[in-house]
Amino acid sequence: MSIPTYDVIVVGAGLSGIDAAYHLQTKCPGKTFTVLEGRNAIGGTWDLFRYPGIRSDSDMFTLGFPFSPWENPKAIADGPAILKYIKDTAAKFGIDKKTQYNHRAVDANWSDDEKMWTLTIAPHEQVKHAQIKCRFLMMCSGYYNYEQGYLPEFAGYNDFKGRIVHPQKWTPDIDYTNKKVIVIGSGATAVTLVPEMSKLASKVTMLQRTPTYIMTLPSVDKVAGFFQRFLPQKMAYSVVRWKNILLGIFFFNASRKWPKAIGRFIQKNAKKEIGEKYNAKDFSPPYNPWDQRLCLIPDSDLFKSIKAGKAEIVTDHIERFTEKGILLKSGKELEADLIVTATGLQVKLLGGMKVRINGIEGDSGSTHAYRGVMLSDVPNFAFMVGYTNASWTLKCDLSARFVTKVLNYMDTEQKSVCVPRFDSTRFKSEPLLDFNAGYVLRALDKVPKQGSAHPWKVYQNYLRDLMSLEWENSVQDEFLEYR
Repeated sequence: MSIPTYDVIVVGAGLSGIDAAYHLQTKCPGKTFTVLEGRNAIGGTWDLFRYPGIRSDSDMFTLGFPFSPWENPKAIADGPAILKYIKDTAAKFGIDKKTQYNHRAVDANWSDDEKMWTLTIAPHEQVKHAQIKCRFLMMCSGYYNYEQGYLPEFAGYNDFKGRIVHPQKWTPDIDYTNKKVIVIGSGATAVTLVPEMSKLASKVTMLQRTPTYIMTLPSVDKVAGFFQRFLPQKMAYSVVRWKNILLGIFFFNASRKWPKAIGRFIQKNAKKEIGEKYNAKDFSPPYNPWDQRLCLIPDSDLFKSIKAGKAEIVTDHIERFTEKGILLKSGKELEADLIVTATGLQVKLLGGMKVRINGIEGDSGSTHAYRGVMLSDVPNFAFMVGYTNASWTLKCDLSARFVTKVLNYMDTEQKSVCVPRFDSTRFKSEPLLDFNAGYVLRALDKVPKQGSAHPWKVYQNYLRDLMSLEWENSVQDEFLEYR
């Protein structure tokens, strides 16, 4: 049986995979491509996570696709609405018909002789071909471990008589009605779970080791509603998208320039919303805003649940789990019927797929990211990674458009291979993700690096990337080797 061969294979059918497929079929109409999805449905993260209240922590006017307007004025959207939007977009542009489900790529080997990638697919009843070939490989699988979240070792973990669940493993049978719940964590998942669970639970305690900066935003963008009433749909979407992009960049830069002032502004707002139940200890991180990602809450829902007495925040360290709950280092014991370990994610590059060049497996931690899109010394390969300080899709969209420019340039110049080459004599190596989040710090040795200057520097800035990836004649670069 012959091995199916495509010009391009896109791995992953989440936000970045659908975006990449759209640009391939519109900007490279002569290219054959397919999307390989390891799960049985489109949606990626938004199809996987099912915990109560799941929602975006970025506004949908920037998290959404630039070519498929988000029509709902609700900017901070719930998971089911986002999943429907992704699926509707895929169906609208026929990308769902080009997606092969339950096709999990476990190995990719580049052959210099064939000038081609050979992907090995994990066995499944829907998999007809154990191997698939392509000339260019686009990885859109994110960098999270979809099988398992991060769980620290807790003393006495098995002593607890109630139920313990990680949000990534949430199932519909979990009942927390009129029960005491402890949510361990202080990130986006925790601040989403607590107000939602407090609607049914008798009490929800958010147990955090370290506070997070928490900002409230209206769930409905009134500016978007205004423009949607008076402008054509696509124009209104573009205006609001740019408004939110520029506001995000301004706020991030202000946080970097005046960290103490921005920190006080965020804390003052939380105190105003919560009132007399505000405890400064719970909202005073030992780091500056945007050293870690800010948490956004829609319509002050977390603050309202604390003010109403349905939820509380406890800042302490865990001594051990007990039969009844959790014993803290302070000596206080929190009782619970259910413990939710919103303790973070684990990095799993390329969905765990092994990457080999001529049969030899490389070390991802020793490669360097070219413009945040391609990897040094890896031929015909791109990976889509979003921003840490803005919406994921913004960077992934620019990256996908850049790849189509490379593909079209290769056709024009009659080249079949493109390899970025890092010059260690001209650039220093730095961590790719300049971010202090736990999941990043735990994976520094696995994640590719960046260089100390352009075009190897990852700036986490949409305007700079727009110039680098879209406006510059970036495909004709001394660091890109074509052959």
